[in-house]
Amino acid sequence: MISLGDPGSKSLTGSPDPDVTVFSGDPVELVRELKGQEGKGIYLCGGGNPAGQLRPEIDELVVKIYPFVAGDGIRLFSGEFSSERYELAESRTFKNGTVVVRYVKRSG
Repeated sequence: MISLGDPGSKSLTGSPDPDVTVFSGDPVELVRELKGQEGKGIYLCGGGNPAGQLRPEIDELVVKIYPFVAGDGIRLFSGEFSSERYELAESRTFKNGTVVVRYVKRSG
């Protein structure tokens, strides 16, 4: 696992676990390097700031919608507005009302 640390942050000085690498460089460069390697997909979890930085590299969105509201929420993407098209690939609804949808980026 790789944790994208804020380059200006002093709160995370080292890895909390031997299986976690703390990375404070350019996240886009890191993701492009990882995408060029053999292995499994990359899963981003962490809110609008990292998603906004990595937006050009995101091929698939998995959005979880819960039937519960607390506070004002977190933006899906931070940064400047731009539009991209995604197609619905899958949706699942659970007994508790939670919905999980998966979208893939449209080519062209």
